Amino acid sequence: MQSLPALELRRARLIQQVTDNLGFLIGSISTKGFKYPAYNLTAKVEGKTRTRHIPRDMLPLVKRLTGRYRSLKVLLKKLDEVNWQLLLKRASIQEHGAL
Repeated sequence: MQSLPALELRRARLIQQVTDNLGFLIGSISTKGFKYPAYNLTAKVEGKTRTRHIPRDMLPLVKRLTGRYRSLKVLLKKLDEVNWQLLLKRASIQEHGAL
């Protein structure tokens, strides 16, 4: 297990990465149902599938923003693990004194 200062530094870096990726969109891009090039952003909202039209000139931006959401999910899982390790480390220090 990493030292407490190393875990706190890792947590701070992950928090900064999460903050850097807050401009995101949830959903997937599709062209389903069209006989001509058109794009939709599809996502679940309150248990229902919602579809939004994506103007062609905004497609690169929407792709980047949906990619950020995928990155954000990975970062949050890493942050969860670091938070758990910090919790265990702090509980161990509290129980046994300084290591």
